[in-house]
Amino acid sequence: MSESSIAHSDAYSLIVRFISREDAQAVAELSRQLGYEVSVEAISEHIVRLSSCTERQVALVACRDTSGGEEIVGWVQASVMHELQSPSYCLISGLVVSEAQRSLGIGKRLCAEVEAWSRKQGVSTIRVTSRISREGAHRFYLREGFQRIKTWAVFEKMLS
Repeated sequence: MSESSIAHSDAYSLIVRFISREDAQAVAELSRQLGYEVSVEAISEHIVRLSSCTERQVALVACRDTSGGEEIVGWVQASVMHELQSPSYCLISGLVVSEAQRSLGIGKRLCAEVEAWSRKQGVSTIRVTSRISREGAHRFYLREGFQRIKTWAVFEKMLS
């Protein structure tokens, strides 16, 4: 996917493009809206790592033109997953739209871009996980054609 192949939306002057290090501040602010406290420096480092693995993962930002320039109003990250026990699929590991910009088609557009990217990767299934408490997100994904297929318990172990 090249930046020129990413369509533009005239209705909201929305541009979807690949993420860059310069986007770290806006991505951190959007992430905080979902309760993820992550530093700009950490996000910047993640963006650099993502840039080295573009055949398997993608991160995009949705931008609106404003009188002061470009405003990032959403982002999405997705990866192709190759697991022994199931066919390959695309996993949306993060999708955030600014609280002030929700219900304007931005999330729908970001999902459409991930769908197009997934098809180019030869993947026919997209999965997304969402906290059980985020009922609005669940309704959004159902409207976008996703089906709820399982409920998980997530376990984490911190390594020292």
